Amino acid sequence: MKKLRLYLRLLRLAAVIGLGTLLAAGISLVERLARHDLMPTRQRLTCWFLARLARALPFRIAVQGELPHQPMLWVSNHVSWTDIPLLGMLAPLSFLSKAEVRAWPVAGWLAHKAGTQFIRRGSGDSSQLNQQLGQHLQQGRPLLIFPEGTTTDGLGVRTFHGRLLSSAIDSGVPVQPVAIRYLRAGKPCSVAPFIGDDDMLSHLLRLLGSECTDVQIQLLPPIASSALHRNALARQAQQAIHLALFGAPAQAAEPQSQAA
Repeated sequence: MKKLRLYLRLLRLAAVIGLGTLLAAGISLVERLARHDLMPTRQRLTCWFLARLARALPFRIAVQGELPHQPMLWVSNHVSWTDIPLLGMLAPLSFLSKAEVRAWPVAGWLAHKAGTQFIRRGSGDSSQLNQQLGQHLQQGRPLLIFPEGTTTDGLGVRTFHGRLLSSAIDSGVPVQPVAIRYLRAGKPCSVAPFIGDDDMLSHLLRLLGSECTDVQIQLLPPIASSALHRNALARQAQQAIHLALFGAPAQAAEPQSQAA
């Protein structure tokens, strides 16, 4: 029974990814022929695709809070690669991701076509990156980042990197904090986190072969970025998310697992 469930979920997921590949290829062709940037269209189609991808995963999803009515810099705690379809289905968004994702088969190409901005760890080009993100926000295109810079086991929230929030201050847009957690029988799920030595295929098979996981997504009150230093803004966003997840302010940061 477990194997049958896994095979059926794999077939459904493959169908969704195939659909996404066709959509991305079609948009690329239209852009080349029209010689025009279709980013707003790409964002809307990406949102539509990610909603179907999220439904192909073994999750029961509950969303609380109001979606923003203006472009914002979304910030969220980071537990797994599945955070991206689960949050991306909520609104037309672009993402900031580590450069290694660009090399992932199919997924990396789809992420690129969806307008993902890629960052290389330790590259030292934060000024250029913030300028790139700022231009994105100033064009009215919402953007989602994971300021922890890595995934965690979901038992805490790492310190947010303030340099990634400078683009919101420079662009004069608010920050939209989002809290996400994965639960199984009311306790933190040990299957969903994508950490340590996990590889994409092994984690995917483990996830698809498991029972359904409850996912809680909380859209928290936006934070005005004006007149705030980037580190103060990062701390405020981190505290809001930590409070939403654990009911208490964050304490001093503790070492957590490194992302795959």
